[in-house]
Amino acid sequence: MQIILSIIIWIISSALTIVLYFVSLFFTIILFPFDKQRKVVHAQCFWWADALIGFNPFWDVKVYGLENIDPHKTYVITANHQSMADIVVLYKTRMQFKWVAKESLFNVPFIGWCLSLGKHVKLARGEFGSIKKIYREAAAWLRQDMSVLFFPEGTRSLTDNMNEFQNGAFKLAIKEKKPVLPIAIQGTRKAISKGNWIFKTRVHSTIKVLPPIETKDFAAGDFGELRDLVYNKLKTA
Repeated sequence: MQIILSIIIWIISSALTIVLYFVSLFFTIILFPFDKQRKVVHAQCFWWADALIGFNPFWDVKVYGLENIDPHKTYVITANHQSMADIVVLYKTRMQFKWVAKESLFNVPFIGWCLSLGKHVKLARGEFGSIKKIYREAAAWLRQDMSVLFFPEGTRSLTDNMNEFQNGAFKLAIKEKKPVLPIAIQGTRKAISKGNWIFKTRVHSTIKVLPPIETKDFAAGDFGELRDLVYNKLKTA
């Protein structure tokens, strides 16, 4: 029964993602001269995420701390990373932002194509030139008052403990004088288990938006202090 139900869930999820792509493509075409930042395209992912979560009887997602988001501010958003489900649940914040996502994800049919339509930032791992390029792109978005979201662990954690944080997001936040907005994710590792497509048990996930951390008083060399501060806040959230 679990196998049959899982197949149905994946079919519905795939259909919704295909619809998302064509809706996003439609808005990209008709709003091309007016929506340079692709905010309308990004907003389509809000109903998509609601539908994916709503149609999956195994998923229960709660969101806390939305009052910590000021829609008039631009953030360097940092979230811990547990599974591919993080991409879905983070849309529940209803924030406008650009992902910094690995290049291979952009090649996934429909969902990856949606990322391209949304002008998200593409990271080619292991290429120093690409790393410099993505930080230039991220800085450009921040200067256009568009928030940027990083997974500072760099990859998904395979345990309940977070991986060490990389420095880039925190150097960028200090350089651009933008506040860091930490978001703690819990429970999504079981929502999509690595290497397994069968949904076996009800999973309760939480998204906690923590108070933003101002960076105006941090010097350029203080990125390690900021990194550790954010790490500890997420660890104890």
